[in-house]
Amino acid sequence: MSLFLSSKFLLIFTIIILSIMLYKVFIRPFLFLLQPESAHHLSLFSLKLVFKIPFLRRLISSIYCVNNKKLERKLFGLLFKNPVGLAAGFDKDAKVFNEFSSFGFGFIEIGTVTPLPQAGNVKPRLFRLREDEAIVNRMGFNNEGVEKVVKRLRKKYTDIIIGGNIGKNKITPNEFADKDYLMCFKKIAPHVDYLVLNISSPNTPDLVELQNKSYLHNLLSKIQSLNLNKYNKPVLIKISPDLNFSQIDEVLELVHQFKIDGIIATNTTSKRNSLITSKNIIDDIGNGGLSGQPIYARSKSVVSYISEKTNGSLPIIAVGGIVKSEDAVEMLNAGASLVQIYTGLIYTGPTLVKEINKKLLQA
Repeated sequence: MSLFLSSKFLLIFTIIILSIMLYKVFIRPFLFLLQPESAHHLSLFSLKLVFKIPFLRRLISSIYCVNNKKLERKLFGLLFKNPVGLAAGFDKDAKVFNEFSSFGFGFIEIGTVTPLPQAGNVKPRLFRLREDEAIVNRMGFNNEGVEKVVKRLRKKYTDIIIGGNIGKNKITPNEFADKDYLMCFKKIAPHVDYLVLNISSPNTPDLVELQNKSYLHNLLSKIQSLNLNKYNKPVLIKISPDLNFSQIDEVLELVHQFKIDGIIATNTTSKRNSLITSKNIIDDIGNGGLSGQPIYARSKSVVSYISEKTNGSLPIIAVGGIVKSEDAVEMLNAGASLVQIYTGLIYTGPTLVKEINKKLLQA
């Protein structure tokens, strides 16, 4: 009987490993039968479940992690094992950062987190554009609030670098937005390695206005006054790909003035340029932030502009449209210090992290 159970366990174990490794063959076709948001929640639930199997974490790490000192990057006092991170939005509520550390990431960014829990926008609010390897989302900072996130961050058992991406609640007017960011900052700063001010999501009304000089000056002034006096954590801001270069210049002036540690370029876009998906489908989907392959060129352009404008002195985390290893290498060559993936992970699977790191070692 025990031999039978051992054989059955081994079979299940083997199926799980093969399924993860052959993501495009087994897992993606099934997930793409489901509504995108349902697929996402099922993925997180399944990940938590399968990692309860003894030794699975170690085995997954041995398959996906590429350990080589040539991949290491040192930025704002932190040593990243490799330059490939998981972008904010995937693990909004800090539920699976421990598990995802086994897939070879150099860092993971949780959030966006707001002071109070909020449900986000009305469903459906997440859409796949398969032909474009893209996603449109209008989630609206749905999250369980900073208190619950902090409780989970306290249970960290890996050494992976964690970034905390923070925002304001939908009901908070922009003139009081700084209070939300400050509240989140105080709660989350002791439990993360760096913080990101998300001031560029197109899915919270008027949030992108926080990138305007007057709002941003006030926010950065208060955040850095708190941070430098008490926490001394690296602070980055995440900007929109829809800013023109003059607007980016204004942001960079404030970044320099308030000694902000870096830029994340870029968030999702409200524009719908160069899509293969039919206009009728796009019109039916409606508003939301577009991510994935179609925004790659614009994101790389912003990265390149910031790098040239700052003579390479300002750390940039590039995110937007990285769906294959070559994309990541080009982003780094354009001036990025690190890269993040999200939509590419959905279409390509966790092998993308390993592929990027292997490609970097060949470069």
